Amino acid sequence: METCFDVKNIDLFYGDKQALKDVNMEIYKNRVTAFIGPSGCGKSTFIRCLNRMNDLIEGCKVSGEIIKDGLDIYSPKQDIVDLRTRVGMVFQKPNPFPMSIYDNIAYGPRCQGLKDKKKLDEIVTTSLKQVALYDEVADRLGDSAIGLSGGQQQRLCIARCIAMSPEVILMDEPTSALDPISTSKIEDLCLELKKDYTIVIVTHNMQQAARISDYTAFFLLGEVVEMDETDTIFSHPKDKRTENYITGRFG
Repeated sequence: METCFDVKNIDLFYGDKQALKDVNMEIYKNRVTAFIGPSGCGKSTFIRCLNRMNDLIEGCKVSGEIIKDGLDIYSPKQDIVDLRTRVGMVFQKPNPFPMSIYDNIAYGPRCQGLKDKKKLDEIVTTSLKQVALYDEVADRLGDSAIGLSGGQQQRLCIARCIAMSPEVILMDEPTSALDPISTSKIEDLCLELKKDYTIVIVTHNMQQAARISDYTAFFLLGEVVEMDETDTIFSHPKDKRTENYITGRFG
């Protein structure tokens, strides 16, 4: 299986506080990898390491290596804009831009200098179709994205990410603000999208991890206690702490 990220000995500090301790894992291409664990255990901090979003936080220091395509993404040679284009991110709360549905999707390609209306139309249509939103909004692409429902807004944000042709889509608790029907649509979407993208998802919902992920990593107090194929983690965890967490004894 082809590796997308090879993570070696990642430590992360916010000032003097250590938030990640010696994280090691491989994340595979065209698979869904879920990060589970109690609140404040380092899941979201770690997913933000994969596209260097933590660089934006003052006093944040990262050591170790994250190898992608033969290059450590923390190397001075890494072009951060290029990294964040290839490794897109979808956040917990849907965050559509206060502009039309069309302009939300076209925003990224336009920022990269694409002016061709026909190509932009194609990107907008294709991206919306990939997230199964096109049929719902086709007749109102000029309307404000703020008028969409929460679930539609989140799918729009995923489409906006896809419009940049990323290789990886990071999702930080993408369904925690959504109702069960919208959540189900996003889960179905993850299963569909992994044909074309590598997906990494932080979730506080263990059933969600069990339903959609191929691999699961259990985080606790900034460490990866255990990572394995999802079926193995949920049926035969090797570590007692993992077993206690997934059986609901704590967390």
